[in-house]
Amino acid sequence: MGELDGIDPSVPPSGDGCVECDSAGGWWVHLRRCAQCGHIGCCDSSPEQHATATGHPVVRSFEPGESWFWNYATETAFEGPELAPPQHHPIDQTVPGPGSRVPPDWQAYIH
Repeated sequence: MGELDGIDPSVPPSGDGCVECDSAGGWWVHLRRCAQCGHIGCCDSSPEQHATATGHPVVRSFEPGESWFWNYATETAFEGPELAPPQHHPIDQTVPGPGSRVPPDWQAYIH
């Protein structure tokens, strides 16, 4: 699989937070963006690990200051094309987040 397989640079992200966690009132450690469909999901360190929910092969970090891609099929990181904006969640969004839903003992729940 080439680096551009599974990447559609024209698709915007699905929102500012993990789609499934927001629906269920959950929280996340970091966010990942599906490079094919724009789905925002929580990372594999998060309690629910929703970033893999799409089944698509490539994600990009949705964290400020990070632009790396990850290919689940090959388990490799790489630099890829610029994706449709925004490139990350809002700067004032806490990590982990969202702050109002993160339990005080959040470290006990991460993978």
